[in-house]
Amino acid sequence: MKKIIILSSILLFTSFLANASNGVVKHQSKYSVEETANRFEQLAINKGMTIFTRINHSQNARNINLELRPTEVIIFGNPKIGTRLMQCNQNSAIDLPQKVLISKDASNKVWLSYNDPNYLIKRHDIKDCDGVANKISSVLNKLSQDATSQTTLINSI
Repeated sequence: MKKIIILSSILLFTSFLANASNGVVKHQSKYSVEETANRFEQLAINKGMTIFTRINHSQNARNINLELRPTEVIIFGNPKIGTRLMQCNQNSAIDLPQKVLISKDASNKVWLSYNDPNYLIKRHDIKDCDGVANKISSVLNKLSQDATSQTTLINSI
């Protein structure tokens, strides 16, 4: 029994590291892909962010007679914050505006995923912008938690 617990702990830790190392933050949702995307979009709008576009990859696949589990991407941002990151290193513009992926996996679990801003700081070797990255991380985490949890939208803003 002890060996099973130790092995399980090692596997869990390893899977966490694999996920963390690729710079993607994931939140499991209690809602469908569409409802999670709707919730995230409304929360972002309520926070004063711009929704640039929403892409329904599943619908696009159906349009060419292919199948894809529910998969949506929302591209959004706040130029007041994103511009500050680009001022620190203009190459970060390739990863901006920010986007979230909402998808259903093979186990029928719905996930909301996004690029970790601290990973982007490392990727682009950005200096003296930790405050901006931390603010973006905090806002993304709050929006993601509120979009994927059972809290009401009114109380989460």
